[in-house]
Amino acid sequence: MAGPSRSTSLHPDDAGAGPRGGPAAKPVRRVLVTVSSRHGATRDIARAIGDRLEQDEGCQAAGVRVVVLPVEQHPDPAPYDAVVLGSAVYAGRWLEPAREYATTYAAALRDKPVWLFSSGPIGARPFPPDEPHDAGPLRRVTGALGHRVFPGRLDKQLLGFGERAMVTAMRAPIGDFRDWDAVREWADLIATELAAAWAVLP
Repeated sequence: MAGPSRSTSLHPDDAGAGPRGGPAAKPVRRVLVTVSSRHGATRDIARAIGDRLEQDEGCQAAGVRVVVLPVEQHPDPAPYDAVVLGSAVYAGRWLEPAREYATTYAAALRDKPVWLFSSGPIGARPFPPDEPHDAGPLRRVTGALGHRVFPGRLDKQLLGFGERAMVTAMRAPIGDFRDWDAVREWADLIATELAAAWAVLP
């Protein structure tokens, strides 16, 4: 299955009043998808999630607009109505920028719907069932509604010298193991929950 074909970006339009004497426009619900990705594979997953949310009919009806940004830009989650936060996983842990983001903005994240995802397992199925070591603590810190682990990608050409040496020593399998159907299925679950919640709000 092919991966994402485009990048999702923020729509700058906000809700405003309708025509003079008419009803106000439906408010825009803004969703932030932010991710820490070392070699781009996890960033692609974030873009696929953002694309799927914007394409969902229920989200479109609820006025959802999505922005996908790297965690390293420190996007403030406060102006957004929901957040999806993800990270690549190395040695069983999230990347430090993603961990720091979760703790720095913990108060703002707990104030809205949040979902977490990790990209890490590689090789033939079945993948190891273990979640990253920090998945549980990060869920508690952010108040996340859920966490999903997706298979990752290992491209030796993108690795630094130290990383290549580690991959060789560990005999890690090379290849792209990302499951785009699973990514879209999870995004659909998020879309359904958001659309249902926002459909009943003014």
